[in-house]
Amino acid sequence: MVITALQGTVNQQKEATVAAEEEGKASLAIDTSTTASTNEASEPGTPVPGDADDATTEVAGEKKKPDLIVQTDKGFDLPSDKNMADYVTPPTPGIAPTPTSPSSSTDLPADLREQQEYAQTNAITPSKIDLKSVLPNTMGPRAQEEYDQDMLKGMQAFFNNKFADAKAIFSKRAEIDPLYALGLGCMAFIRENALATLTETYQFANAQIEAASAKKPLKDTVSHYITNLMGSNPTNLPTNTRPLNQNEMNKQPAFMSNGSLRAHVVRAECGLLMSIIHMTQESVVGYLKMGMNLRRAYSSYSLVWQEYKRMGQDFNKYMDQDTISAIQFGIGSVHLLLSSLPPKILRIVSAFGWKADKHLGFALLKLCLEGRRIRSPLASMMLLSYYVILTSFAPQLLTQELVQPAIECLLDAQQTYPNSAFFLYFAGRVSRLAKNLPLSTQSFVYTFEVSQGAWAETTIGHLAVFEIALNCAMGMDWVNAASRLKDLQNKHTSPTFVKYFYGACMEMLGNRTEAILSFAEAPKLIDKKKKTQMETFVARRVEFFEQSGYQDMDFSLPALEILALWNCFPTMPESSLEQCLVLVDRTLEAIYDREKQEYEIRVIELAPDAPVPDYYDQRGTLLVMKSSILNALGRYREAIVHLNWVIDHREHVKYSKWIVPFAYWEAGINLWSNDDFKRARALWEQALTFSGYDFEYRLAIRLNLAIVHAIELGVPETPSVKPEKGLTTHGRKRMSIISRLTGSTSTPAPAATTST
Repeated sequence: MVITALQGTVNQQKEATVAAEEEGKASLAIDTSTTASTNEASEPGTPVPGDADDATTEVAGEKKKPDLIVQTDKGFDLPSDKNMADYVTPPTPGIAPTPTSPSSSTDLPADLREQQEYAQTNAITPSKIDLKSVLPNTMGPRAQEEYDQDMLKGMQAFFNNKFADAKAIFSKRAEIDPLYALGLGCMAFIRENALATLTETYQFANAQIEAASAKKPLKDTVSHYITNLMGSNPTNLPTNTRPLNQNEMNKQPAFMSNGSLRAHVVRAECGLLMSIIHMTQESVVGYLKMGMNLRRAYSSYSLVWQEYKRMGQDFNKYMDQDTISAIQFGIGSVHLLLSSLPPKILRIVSAFGWKADKHLGFALLKLCLEGRRIRSPLASMMLLSYYVILTSFAPQLLTQELVQPAIECLLDAQQTYPNSAFFLYFAGRVSRLAKNLPLSTQSFVYTFEVSQGAWAETTIGHLAVFEIALNCAMGMDWVNAASRLKDLQNKHTSPTFVKYFYGACMEMLGNRTEAILSFAEAPKLIDKKKKTQMETFVARRVEFFEQSGYQDMDFSLPALEILALWNCFPTMPESSLEQCLVLVDRTLEAIYDREKQEYEIRVIELAPDAPVPDYYDQRGTLLVMKSSILNALGRYREAIVHLNWVIDHREHVKYSKWIVPFAYWEAGINLWSNDDFKRARALWEQALTFSGYDFEYRLAIRLNLAIVHAIELGVPETPSVKPEKGLTTHGRKRMSIISRLTGSTSTPAPAATTST
């Protein structure tokens, strides 16, 4: 079975790592000798291990490193039947809501039928809801839970690959209930119209909130907002309101209605999903929009949290279980998301006022997962995204700590959703981190197969094809990698990068003509309105190639550059790394031969017209790649001289500005693997001082993860050396010009004395 084979791979790799440490080898790399056999893999229809319970027992019986895994649950052993607000306190609480009066509700249809003609289409478009006619939701908690059973069925269908059924369920009530509209927004999450759908749902939920508070006195509302804005009301309650009579007091609810709380978390969830979409753009504008949506989301989550906290142990009387689950998912996701971002990005997001708590995020998402409500599979997706994506950024440091909990999370999710395309995709990502490319490719093939002919074919299916192409490139199978990328052209979210990657594969195959045509066409596909870091890199790289008319292509390995920037070398098999090393050495030799020829001209001819040889960018790129490969092979001493050359000649690098900070990253990995933890942290912190290069924010995340990992292990900080002071005026307002020119002292000579 897929997960069983993956578990076996990780166990054998751990044994190999322990054996290597006993022999005195200071290496963090995972042994690459273990691969999945064909007999171990499951069939496409049964990708879940039959002995899942045994596998889980084995996982629980293993000894884990106490660095990161233990800390995720430290101090947060929360009982599910208690009010979690009594145990944890999220920072920066929001404004406490004002009690509102219930309003009349509209009877909603209870029975649902599939609308196959509409649901079979892949398009998910906004419903154009009339926001002025939105009515408040006055259902009680128990009635709401009964009403939302269809939403739960829709989520179960969605994660069981029954996308048409899920869309039919969500569409049935999408125009009358914001939660069902949010279901369509989740389906559109990785589609081009996701922002439009989520924006409409946000406005829909906001209209329902306003409808619920329509009878609230204007004077009370204005006073409430102004008082909290000025910060002079520590109770966060409305002030300057008229006293209520006995009849009004009897009708006044103790807490905000369940329907209003539900609408608040739906609105917040829309903001959270939109912020994640903007974050994936990896641009300054994207991070700014991310911050805006994240602040709006957290404000709503905090408001509901405060109301939930006031309810105490009676929260079940006033709030339905799915709204509680939504609080857990939302606040947990925000904290986990912010804790993974470096200060360089947090400045743009303007999130310095928030104190992200990673352990609180883990605890709340775990509660959401154990509740088995509507958001439980989303909590699994969020946890897996954290484990897999962050480990992919720094596999040299985080694989041993995060792969094991990722496997446990996968086992738990696949017990409920055995054939889910989403969890099969994550199984492929985890297998790659475990250096098992055959098993990883198999999982991605299953993902592609189960998504055929359905809504997911144009989303998760295309994503799986790209991952298969990347696996082929990591295995040096350039023919199949190029074939997969060619199929993806005009289908992937970044056609520019796919075209460039295809051209790079053609270059590795020796088809220079096809490679040049692809490189020349790639920048034309850039969408200037939403230019990502990948597209910026492609544009600059093609411009660099065009400066020599593509005559210097023999001095570059663009496909290996992509693998280096994606930090793929640490998870590649040893045989592939050895092939990469041969290619890099051959290309370096070609640069040396060219330089020798050009310098021979200067021996014969005086003041020749030929320019001075300048191949610092090409050589620097190749040496950074070679250092990364040698680090991945555990040959750390051999990498030192190459890293020193790049750092010593950093002033000569003119075009590929990413070379130097990436060299500092590899230098830190080299030192870390040789147990020089303090200097490794110092180099990573120094790399953060660079700016204005390709994939700056991506490397910043990687560096931040490494630094945080070092801090959690107790690695001390290296104090910064203060620059020496220059010339001084010795307290005078001006410095003597004579002393500057002659170097003589500015102290006046003592006056002559006369004897009497």
